[in-house]
Amino acid sequence: MRKVFVWLFKWKGWKMDVNLPTNCDRCVVIAAPHTSNWDFLYSLAVFFHYHLPVKYLAKKELFRWPFKGIMEKTGGMPVYRHSKNKLVDEMIQLFKDNEKLMLAIPAEGTRSRVKKWKTGFYHVALGANVPLLLGYLDYKKKIAGFGPLIYLSGDPLIDANKIKAFYRTIEGKFPEKFNLEGLVLTTN
Repeated sequence: MRKVFVWLFKWKGWKMDVNLPTNCDRCVVIAAPHTSNWDFLYSLAVFFHYHLPVKYLAKKELFRWPFKGIMEKTGGMPVYRHSKNKLVDEMIQLFKDNEKLMLAIPAEGTRSRVKKWKTGFYHVALGANVPLLLGYLDYKKKIAGFGPLIYLSGDPLIDANKIKAFYRTIEGKFPEKFNLEGLVLTTN
């Protein structure tokens, strides 16, 4: 199955630009921009090609037949979006329980344009004391990869500005759906 993802990625004309820092075996990976269903397949192709031990969050509706097995075998973890839960606390605990973990989170929370990004990725990284790794899919250039590791300062404005500076030149499949200004971080 992993070979199929990588083959599809290359067949569609994509390239990988992966310059992973040596110390990124424990991090939260921002998956952005997230504007298309293809994002999921292309992202997995990159993780699989480089044998990266990724876990990722996806809406629970994807964890039913015929996709449930694929989602679980590829590292997917369901998110129950419409219920009160302690997802951030659970993800922090997941980092405490695992020596190596790359946790990918689509920070926008949906493929549609949003006014405000979900900020759980930020609170998980802060709470687990792990850096953010900026993952990207640039449809204009057909390049996928990772940007820098960002060690969070705890100052939401400084941290948001670092993230925005990186993603400003990245174009999603549907650029009009990517609202970078919707990234507004706060501390709880």
